[in-house]
Amino acid sequence: QVQLVESGGGLVQPGGSLRLSCVASGISSDYYYIGWFRQAPGQEREGVSCIRTSDGSTHYTDSVKGRFTISRDSAKRTVYLQMNNLKPEDPAVYYCATDVNLPCIYISHFGSWGQGNQGTVSS
Repeated sequence: QVQLVESGGGLVQPGGSLRLSCVASGISSDYYYIGWFRQAPGQEREGVSCIRTSDGSTHYTDSVKGRFTISRDSAKRTVYLQMNNLKPEDPAVYYCATDVNLPCIYISHFGSWGQGNQGTVSS
């Protein structure tokens, strides 16, 4: 079974940084798509960032480009989302998600996702 264990998140001031981690296991292929979508209360899911493990190509939603960086440690099956220069619109529950077939533009529709991790920005 696919398991995604998330860590990180917290409360920071605007302009601060957070780092999210996601450890994946049980994925049937060495090549897959993995990243994060986020969901604020009462809002739709929004894809944030994703990486394709086959070649390391990345995807970012426009609002986080230049601020967020996704990376991976293939040996540890771990991906990281470094979130810098956090803005008031960034707080949400961040879900690590993965899929073998769906490309990164469909992050919010991936077949497997984790328990969620609260990322917040405070004044």
